[in-house]
Amino acid sequence: MMGLTNHLRIFLALEPCDMRKSFNGLAALAEQMKPAALKNGGLFLFTNKRRNRFKALYYDHTGVCVLAKRLEVGTFSWPDPSEPNQKQLTLSPQALQLIFDGVDLRNGTLRPWYEQESES
Repeated sequence: MMGLTNHLRIFLALEPCDMRKSFNGLAALAEQMKPAALKNGGLFLFTNKRRNRFKALYYDHTGVCVLAKRLEVGTFSWPDPSEPNQKQLTLSPQALQLIFDGVDLRNGTLRPWYEQESES
């Protein structure tokens, strides 16, 4: 299975994607973003307009994997473009983990929806 190693190349699509897309549709988007990067071990991330769902596409040298997540509350802190007409960002595994953990990358704080439940 996929691990978030420091050598993993992560490409994040900045524009929203139709979350009905699966293997072939997402692979076509990945090919547009970075040709041949999927087959060379790249991880591609896509989100919807509301930023409450994401899909990840990864090739593990035996086949293509699709991972999906839907937040029950809140939204992901999806980065904004840093340049005009920018369509993607390259992320470090650490930045991806922060997004998954509910951290707002703009100011380094937890998103309001993300709060660990205390053990009683």
